[in-house]
Amino acid sequence: MNDTRRSFIKQSAVVAAGVAALPTIMNAGCASPNEKITVGLIGCRGMGFTDLQSFLKNKEVECVALCDVDQRVLDKRAEDVEKLTGKRPLLHKDFRKVIDNKDIDAVIIGTPDHWHCLPMVYASEVGKHVYVEKPIGNTIEECNVMVAAQKRYGNVVQSGQWQRSHQHWNDAVDYLHEGNIGRVRSVRCWSNVGWKRSIPVVPDSEAPEGVDYDMWLGPAPKRAYNKNRFHASFRWYWDYAGGVMTDWGVHLLDFALFGMNQYVPKSIMAVGGKYAFPEDAMQTPDTMTTVYDFGDFGLVWDNTIGIYGANYGKRGHGVAFVGEYGTLVVDRSGWEVIPETKSTSKKEGYEGLPVQPATGSGLDLHVKNFLDCIRTGNKPNCDVETAAHIARFAHLGNIAYRVGRKVNWNPELQQFENDDEANHLVKAHYRAPWTLPKV
Repeated sequence: MNDTRRSFIKQSAVVAAGVAALPTIMNAGCASPNEKITVGLIGCRGMGFTDLQSFLKNKEVECVALCDVDQRVLDKRAEDVEKLTGKRPLLHKDFRKVIDNKDIDAVIIGTPDHWHCLPMVYASEVGKHVYVEKPIGNTIEECNVMVAAQKRYGNVVQSGQWQRSHQHWNDAVDYLHEGNIGRVRSVRCWSNVGWKRSIPVVPDSEAPEGVDYDMWLGPAPKRAYNKNRFHASFRWYWDYAGGVMTDWGVHLLDFALFGMNQYVPKSIMAVGGKYAFPEDAMQTPDTMTTVYDFGDFGLVWDNTIGIYGANYGKRGHGVAFVGEYGTLVVDRSGWEVIPETKSTSKKEGYEGLPVQPATGSGLDLHVKNFLDCIRTGNKPNCDVETAAHIARFAHLGNIAYRVGRKVNWNPELQQFENDDEANHLVKAHYRAPWTLPKV
């Protein structure tokens, strides 16, 4: 991340009051360029294993342990790792055994969102570095605790928002910051998840053999097992995640804010619902539009499920900065600038830019950045403060949707103004015996 970007994040009032003043009481050691970096993976089925595969492309990385609550997943991933490396890792169903292993330098957290905070904090306490999937926290309160933990213990923490390490996103923002498209007063972010179908309602049942379901629930409310809530479809239930907003939103809203160099909205409102599949099993909305008012520009988030949005052509997701002279559009495939032609503010002779294609693997570059920071002690491209800020921002939109009205956020107090219902959703309500760490 460049100095300008760090400056804006640090100046953002969204960081919890007092967090930056916490002392660092432990500074995790850095590996030399020739030393092995040993890792343990917590949550092996989906993105966690994709992350591990990227780690293992680096010859200095050794996978020591895997952890998952589903024995079937654990056994399958052990075979996969052995094929990749020739070594069979240790296997655990309790993540604390990975954290307690003194031979492990860093942990990868690829669990559902409600299981991000506790392993990250526990690992930080014992000096382990952490690569944690996004969104970094499942509530605003968790985000604040995770920032405090990294500040106190001084380890390297990277969130899986890998677009931070993909050069074309940064090139697009540099072009914008140079003033090439003039003043921007409207920013639009969208994610149309066309591949996703309805989730049919099914009855509760017994958990599959080999699944430690109580551990999977962890700090989430006690509920009977239902296959719709388990594994990949956890994302569509408020107990464990925040739907498309906290899945795609943290990627895209991140660059919307970076592009505008503003981070704290004056107000937030959202509309939407289950318009596509009103009777299916999902809780989170399949259609949602959120408006963040910054005073001198508006930021609109829009997501759908079941359609890609044909009006955007092949861009099922993206960020568009609507400027006086043209509109800069960026997604994972590249970026371009479409010039204004007939508007009153068009710039004579300005032709925009054709598509500037993406190159390389953003994930691989992001992992390499994390490993480099373990060696050097430098701040990674998506450090804990950056990741927490964007997760909070996405949660603000979800909270506005859930309460059904415009809300006003006080960043210094880390709460909504005169809104007890919204403030209840800011907090992490853990199920015993799990408790939110006090850092």
